[in-house]
Amino acid sequence: MVKGLYTAHTGMVNEMKRLDIMANNLANADTTAYKKEGTTSRTFADEMAVRLKDSSNYGMPKKLGDITYGVHLGQVYTDYSSGSFKVTDNSTDFAIDGSGFFAVAFTDKAGNTSVKYTRDGAFTVNTEGYLVTKDGDYVLNTAGAMNQDPGEANYIKVDPNSPITVNKLGFVIQNNQIVGTLGLVDVDNYDYLEKYGENLYNLLDGGNTIASNAKIEQGVLETSNVNVINEMVSMITIQRAYEAGQKVITSIDGTLDRAVNNVGKVK
Repeated sequence: MVKGLYTAHTGMVNEMKRLDIMANNLANADTTAYKKEGTTSRTFADEMAVRLKDSSNYGMPKKLGDITYGVHLGQVYTDYSSGSFKVTDNSTDFAIDGSGFFAVAFTDKAGNTSVKYTRDGAFTVNTEGYLVTKDGDYVLNTAGAMNQDPGEANYIKVDPNSPITVNKLGFVIQNNQIVGTLGLVDVDNYDYLEKYGENLYNLLDGGNTIASNAKIEQGVLETSNVNVINEMVSMITIQRAYEAGQKVITSIDGTLDRAVNNVGKVK
């Protein structure tokens, strides 16, 4: 095995994976409250190189030293920092000012209902008067969010013909009366959150919901925290690193060609 070929190969594969993450961030630059992802890189564990079939040391191969076989993707992480706010003046659009998530009763294609979490507050009121997401999933109140109970008793129902006012604490007010409370919760350890899809998060076993100190802003939406310029610069850097790996492979291939076909050739 030519170590340089393997090192260049692992570097190129790593850059391809990084590029996939960057491309996904750019594709979601306009997605409401999307949280960008990043990557870390690390080397493979060092291996001890030894001489093969070494009989000079009483049958014990002599050690040649530690070598590493290149780099690989270490971790894909999510940046949960807040995005900027965009004013919509829509009474059912909400943004979270601080750390926290809205809780919704998500129903999958198999008909199973569970609690998912999102920072996308682009809600609407359906024909039955329930506050729902743009995909039709019911928004939960505080009790449903804290207890992770997606039952109908924890849906937020309003009069679709009356204006809605929501204060910073999440109280839903109609006709000067509180008719519900938006379920706003936080998670004690974000390592137990995973992206589920459809701009939702799933809480893994071991994670716990806690009360959130965030405030709710009505008539605005949180934009993604993706900086398009930074992502484009990173993509150029990745492309240059990938091209460097290609040049290494081309160079080693040329060296091997000369070694095989020219070195030791009798003319």
